[in-house]
Parts: sequence; C-alpha cells; structure tokens
Amino acid sequence: MEKNQIQNFESLATSPLRQKALEIINSGLTAVATEQVLKENVTLEGNILTIKNNTFNLSEFNRLIFIGLGKAAGESALFFDKLLDSKISAGVVLDLKEVNCQYIKSYKTDHPRPSAENIIASQKIVDLAKNISEKDLVITVVSGGGSAMLCWPAEECEQSIKLYDSFLKTGGNIKELNTIRKHTSQIKGGGLAKLFYPAKIVGLIFSDISGDNYNKVASGPTFLDNSSVEDAQKILDEYKITDITLTETPKEGKYFTNVLNINFISNKTALEKMKETAEKLGFSTTILSSSVYEDADETINNFKKITGNKKAIIAGGEISITITSSGGKGGRNQYIAVKYTPLINEGEVFISVASDGLDNSDAAGAIVDKTTIEKAKNKELDHKIYLKSYDTYDFFKGTGDLIFTGPTGANVADLMLLLVD
Repeated sequence: MEKNQIQNFESLATSPLRQKALEIINSGLTAVATEQVLKENVTLEGNILTIKNNTFNLSEFNRLIFIGLGKAAGESALFFDKLLDSKISAGVVLDLKEVNCQYIKSYKTDHPRPSAENIIASQKIVDLAKNISEKDLVITVVSGGGSAMLCWPAEECEQSIKLYDSFLKTGGNIKELNTIRKHTSQIKGGGLAKLFYPAKIVGLIFSDISGDNYNKVASGPTFLDNSSVEDAQKILDEYKITDITLTETPKEGKYFTNVLNINFISNKTALEKMKETAEKLGFSTTILSSSVYEDADETINNFKKITGNKKAIIAGGEISITITSSGGKGGRNQYIAVKYTPLINEGEVFISVASDGLDNSDAAGAIVDKTTIEKAKNKELDHKIYLKSYDTYDFFKGTGDLIFTGPTGANVADLMLLLVD
C-alpha cells in the first residue's frame, strides 16, 4: 500500500471490506499530495527550470518572485524554496499555516471566512508588484482556498465576510460564490495578472473545482475572466443578497499575453487513482462524477442507482448544503455520511472525505457500514438529531468512525466511495 495518509487507518480497518475501502481512499489522497506531485513535475538543472515540459532559463530574468495561494501553497513554498534556493528574489505564501522558508515569507490566513490577517498578507503580495518589469519571472501556485485567503483591498474582505455568511444560508455553490468574489476584488478574476504585468507569470494550478474548470480555482487570479458584473448581479439577485458593490474584472488581452497557466492536478487525478486501486483489489469500478454539486439526498440516490456485487462507485466534488442553524461541528463529508448511515446495506462501506483533511473540523470525514448503525444504537445516538443540528462530528465521534488525516497540504475538493462486496 502507498504511504498512509489516514492517521487512524488501523483502528478503522475492522473488517476486510473496510480495509479495502480505506486503501482506495488513501490512494486517492496520496495521488494529490503536493510535494510528490511537484517532485514528479518540476526539475532544475543549472539555470534551466522545467515545469511539466515547459522550460525557463532563469538567467534571462532579473528577478524570480514566488507567490503561493491556498491550501497547497505552504507545501509548494517549501518545495520551491529548497529547489530554487537563492535564485528566489522575493516571495509571499498564504496558507492556513505558516511554513519555515528561507527565501519566501509565509503568512497564516483564515479560511473560509476571511479576516484582517488575510488583508495584511494580501498586501504583502501587492507590495511585490512594485517596480515589476518584463524581465521578472513570477511563479504563482494557485490552489483551493486561495479565494478566501487572497483578500484585498480591505473593502473586499468586508464584503467577502458578508458573502460567506449569506451563502451558507442559501444553498449556493462555490462556483457562484467565486463569480461574485471576482467582481468585488482588484486581485481576483485576472487581477493578479494585471497587477504583475508585464512580468512573465507562470501559474501552477492545483484545482479544487469539479470538472476541468482550472480558471475558476481561487477565483482565477491569473486567468482572463469570462464572467461579467451582470453575471455576478444575477446570482446576488437570485439569492436576495444586497449591499454588495461590484466591479468589472480586467478584460484587456494585453495583461494575459505573458501568462502561462499550467494545470497540475484536480479531483480527477484522485478519482482515477482510486479507480485503479479498486480494480486491482478486484472491484468493477464506476466513476460516477467528478462534478458533484447536488445535495446529499440526490447524491446518495445516484450512488444507489448502480447495483451489483464487487462494485466500487467513486465520485468527487462538493455536495450542496443549506445551513439553517449554527454551532454544529462537521462539514459536507460527515453530513452525507450521517445521511447514508440508515441506508447502508450489509456488505457495503461508504466513505466521504475532504482532500484537505479538514471537514469543518479536525476530521477529514467518516466511514460508514452496518456496524455504524449498531454502535449508534448501543450509544443511543439518533442520527436525525445530529443532522438537524449539523453536529455530525459528535455523531461519528460516538461511533468511532471519524477519519483523521491532519491537514494534507492539498485540496482537490471531496472524495466519495461506495464499496459493495
């Protein structure tokens, strides 16, 4: 088995089927581990930097600037700091935690609800653009979570907080939220490309957006935005959100002529590896979708439609949830797992995990089989009560079915698996 990403693997693997299900999920998490992905795709020989078959002669540039955004940014900064060493002139990285780099300054920022720390850290990126020229190379890692972390100017951060709080109650999805975010910002939706024009910008995209929508990751700071103020306003109107000031994103092509965006990994990367692992274990495998945005009930119904023995049904994305009360612990993955609990059959295991390892808690997600029902019954845990209060973490804490990975340093949305013996 690959390197174990699941910290409590052994204690959860209480049956052969549970062990196989955990192995499949583990393989998906390993496939998108940031450090390993970079090692496989980035090399330096003398002054020649190669990134996924794209070569850059560093001697042709006056300065090399590194920027990192999102949950894969810290691990990326550590990798590039060691690889490029003193060739890095300056750098700023925004992540959930600080990392210890020699040439890149690291800032801890808040997610998913932005804070004053996010504004301060984002200002450091803006400061890097002073005296920028066409003889500068800007390597920018863009990953999931970056949209909330990259928050500038201060007015944008205030609006982002309001947007986040409002969206939790609407059932709106992350694509819609990011469309609005782009139009409240001077740095998202291609704003970063404009800010660092005319430098050579190389964007390394680690996608948490379902499908192949790399241009939407972290609200697309290095991409020409194809949405408009009108698009953003329509979403605000649909969800009856008011008092949000919108501005148009950069549309002039010149800001993007010197930008190269390289797609690194996405949810599909993990799903394909999970499929490969499941088939090696003897299961007929179906990738249901890499673009799950339906609610929990519809998603479960889609899993249930595929029948038969020795089946592995795999999916990725982020289910939609409309939060009607606050204070509960546990995110999308634990929510759908609790929803699945009373529906699980003998000889089935269901798992849902957040690829970043943090499902609105210190747990990545949960594993469910028939024993989950038995344990809940023995401890008098009523799943309906925990669903209603959105306190799904405590339900699985009681049954002992929480999955812990710790922060993975990656983010490609959620991974789901139904394994049928």
